[in-house]
Amino acid sequence: QVQLVESGGGLVQAGGSLRLSCAASGSGFSINVMGWYRQAPGKQREFVAFITSGGGTNYTDSVKRRFTISRDNAKNTVYLQMTSLEPEDTAVYYCHLNGLSRYSYNTLHVWGQGTLVTVSS
Repeated sequence: QVQLVESGGGLVQAGGSLRLSCAASGSGFSINVMGWYRQAPGKQREFVAFITSGGGTNYTDSVKRRFTISRDNAKNTVYLQMTSLEPEDTAVYYCHLNGLSRYSYNTLHVWGQGTLVTVSS
């Protein structure tokens, strides 16, 4: 069974920075894509960024040039470096893993528990 554990959320002033981490644990799986989503109060969960096993990245327009996603394949960990934070970035940030079970060959979709990021104005 694959589990994701996120960390790094907190309270920051507008213009500040935070780095989120998400570590995948378990056995018998491979990772294709890891990404971050967020859900602001009263809104639907939305895509933020993803990174492929080969290092390809994609971002939603509102975070381009401010957020950077990276991964450490050896540690099965993905990071989201957030800079120039704005109050509109306030949300619960969720890590997501798309992978493959080496036992069943089923596709895996795993979500983390979420970490709260609050940006004050």
